[in-house]
Amino acid sequence: MPVTKEDIVEKEAQLIFPKRDGRYYYANGKRKTAIANVRLYEGGKGDFNVNGHTMDEYFFGTLIGNILSPLKLTSLQKTFDITVFVIGGGISAQSDAVRHGVAKALLEYDPALRAVLKKAGLITRDSRIKERKKFGLKRARRAPQWAKR
Repeated sequence: MPVTKEDIVEKEAQLIFPKRDGRYYYANGKRKTAIANVRLYEGGKGDFNVNGHTMDEYFFGTLIGNILSPLKLTSLQKTFDITVFVIGGGISAQSDAVRHGVAKALLEYDPALRAVLKKAGLITRDSRIKERKKFGLKRARRAPQWAKR
């Protein structure tokens, strides 16, 4: 059986996630080519680790607010310790993938939150990805310059 990207992500996640006891809620978040494995541990103080770093070390500025939006919306910021393993894409796509994963993991925790998260558009995966380059063109749609003479 061929090895998929998800298999590689799961193996690398085993190296990043600390061995913790206790129940956790798990979800995958995706955006463009970024994939985020998110675990919400119950009974936490609000710690947030991304690839073995604190969230402030890994992300910056408005990206942090973007990631925390599902928790703020549901008023569960200090309820969980969160560990995330994220690969692929750029820093912005990774933050969106983490946000998507956190929202899906919150649904695992409490399905009653679905209405609130759905209304904010946090459950739906943003499926926009880069369009492939076509032959005869310079990019996906950019044609060579046309000269009349």
